[in-house]
Amino acid sequence: MKPRIKICCIANEKEAADAVSFGASAIGLVGEMPSGPGPISDEEIYCIAQSVPPPIATFLLTSQQTAHGIIDHHHRTKTNTIQIVDELTDRAYHEIREALPSVKLVQVIHVVGEQSVVEAAELAEHVDAILLDSGNPSLEIKELGGTGRRHDWSLSRRIVETCGKPVFLAGGLNSDNVRQAIETVQPFGLDICSGVRTDGRLDLAKIASFFDAVNSL
Repeated sequence: MKPRIKICCIANEKEAADAVSFGASAIGLVGEMPSGPGPISDEEIYCIAQSVPPPIATFLLTSQQTAHGIIDHHHRTKTNTIQIVDELTDRAYHEIREALPSVKLVQVIHVVGEQSVVEAAELAEHVDAILLDSGNPSLEIKELGGTGRRHDWSLSRRIVETCGKPVFLAGGLNSDNVRQAIETVQPFGLDICSGVRTDGRLDLAKIASFFDAVNSL
């Protein structure tokens, strides 16, 4: 089965419509972040999310690290999915579930080494899916996504095999390497931002090439 494709860093309603027209099953809407591309206001996230037809998934990328902060962020944006890009410090996933029972939860794991395999298995129990990215939350100014870097795909494959939940692969994907990514990792989904952009804007030629590469499998 071909992986589902999520186009991230969506900036406006036109980009959302373009992503969906090419076949994206999900879009990513980036909230306030300490670094990285694509953050937009909560008001813009809300408007874009309301413009997207079902069954397209609308992901709120939130850097909030408490259940209370995440719930409040969602109330302002009303997406159907929440992508938690940093550690949930209170581990109170159950509070988010109780407050937002119809919203899907996706936890990002920044793949940095063997410990990421263990972390993914542990956190997968609390969420609907795992998303593997190439950030570094340990830096003084955290990297929580949108780096355009690849990580060790052999570790990603092990997470796919062991975590027990659907896994999205992000980090440095483009039309030239996506076939290798799919064959190596066997992910449920692919998440791409910089690989389909030129000067920060969604590039329709690049997005067409990316989908062509995936659909050629």
